[in-house]
Amino acid sequence: MRSTVIGFATVALLCGAEQVLAADGKAVYEKSCAGCHKVVATAPKLGDKAAWAPLLKKGSDALIASVIKGKPPMPPRGGAASDADAKAATEYMIEAVK
Repeated sequence: MRSTVIGFATVALLCGAEQVLAADGKAVYEKSCAGCHKVVATAPKLGDKAAWAPLLKKGSDALIASVIKGKPPMPPRGGAASDADAKAATEYMIEAVK
């Protein structure tokens, strides 16, 4: 019985750690977003205040919703695994231009 409880606790901790890692905006950006945002001409570059200014005027909620929905040539969630990942990466990119 004790080993079962320890096993469930271990699995719960590991699953919780994965969720924390998944919401790491910088990590998600590097894995799912940077490939395009570093080279695609229409993708605003990380830290480019001028490129981000018109997007930020819409507000962060609208920007996050747009990323989750996708906007050609960007796929939904920018290729990130989940809405939470896309949100975290978008927030990371927004912070880089503040």
